Amino acid sequence: MRNNSKKIDETKIFKEIMTQFVVDEDPLLSMLKWMMEQLMKIESEIKVGAKKGEHNNQRRSYFSGYRPRRFDTRLGTVYLMVPKIRKGGYIPFFITEKRRSEQALISMIQEAYVNGVSTRKIERLVKELGIENISASQVSQINKGLDEQTKEFRNRTLQKEYPFVWIDALYEKMRDYEGKVVSTAIMIAYGVNQEGKREVLAIEPFINESYETWKNFFDKLKARGLQKIALLVSDAHLGIQKAFKGAFIGASWQRCKVHFMRNILAHIPHKAKESFAAKLKQIWLQESKEDALKIAAMIQEEFGKKFPEAIEMLQNGLEDSLQFYHFPQIDKRRISSTNMLERINKEIRRRTKVISIFPSRDSYLRLVTTYLMEFTEDWEIERSYIKPDKLQEAMDNFKVQLKKAA
Repeated sequence: MRNNSKKIDETKIFKEIMTQFVVDEDPLLSMLKWMMEQLMKIESEIKVGAKKGEHNNQRRSYFSGYRPRRFDTRLGTVYLMVPKIRKGGYIPFFITEKRRSEQALISMIQEAYVNGVSTRKIERLVKELGIENISASQVSQINKGLDEQTKEFRNRTLQKEYPFVWIDALYEKMRDYEGKVVSTAIMIAYGVNQEGKREVLAIEPFINESYETWKNFFDKLKARGLQKIALLVSDAHLGIQKAFKGAFIGASWQRCKVHFMRNILAHIPHKAKESFAAKLKQIWLQESKEDALKIAAMIQEEFGKKFPEAIEMLQNGLEDSLQFYHFPQIDKRRISSTNMLERINKEIRRRTKVISIFPSRDSYLRLVTTYLMEFTEDWEIERSYIKPDKLQEAMDNFKVQLKKAA
């Protein structure tokens, strides 16, 4: 009797759940979405070791909000709120294990596009795969389906604090609204969040780099929730410096040591470049700022008369290139240059060179943003770029300095 009662109860519950989908516009799609939400809930709770808000000694991590994720299926497109987990990240198994048959045509075309394949080449590709009657214009139309995802990513709410932020600008040729080919600056910001994970914060197009455009860039970051940055790493563009100091009062600016060295070496004769660079590099390899200043003083004394322009540049920019020493708890290789950006920028250019001139600004943003979204998702499940306890210590010290300066 007990077994029969249990079966009756389960049937009743099942009917109640299924009934709620009858009134939906697409009942099957709604049922699929509900099922995926339940699977995510179960899987994420198993990974954390506890339910959300539950006190449990077996807990291995904590929930940290949600992130939207578009998921294309044969029944249609659903938008999921995927749970975020602080340690280790989380991607639902039905996304990571999704088979080619489930991806269907749209995902294949999007993937080809994200990898820099032109629409004409995609048209030939799908025909080789046995897919008939799809034109280049249809491919372009399908790719526009990515716009909603990229817009959501570029405008998402940011955390209040990103201890370290790196920024840079890429220049690409694209057609403007009048059809003219123009060089456009694409400003990109990367940050380390409070969990120590890297994250793409912003991708913004502007006609040029200036104080006004960089001010606009930082204002948008603040409008999306960013309040505090301890250290910004960039090249020595005057517009960046002025706009950043006005937007984030009390924060430090680190002049990228790699860019700085290139600027200095531009004033050194070719024959002397290698030997001079070897000595110059020693400045930023020292364990303390005091030792770095001593090495710099020795170089200035030795080469002051021989290379006056290079030494003058070294003197003028030295202090800005040593700001990372004020964060001794952080590996200086992480925060003394924009090398992380350089590597990603090379990957972006490798993809974009397939299309020598982009037909519009929107098409470029669609390609690059989608690619950077994948980077951010990969970083979320990787080990921390900087340990969270070190970040917390750095931010605590930074806030103490702000109070003293107030």
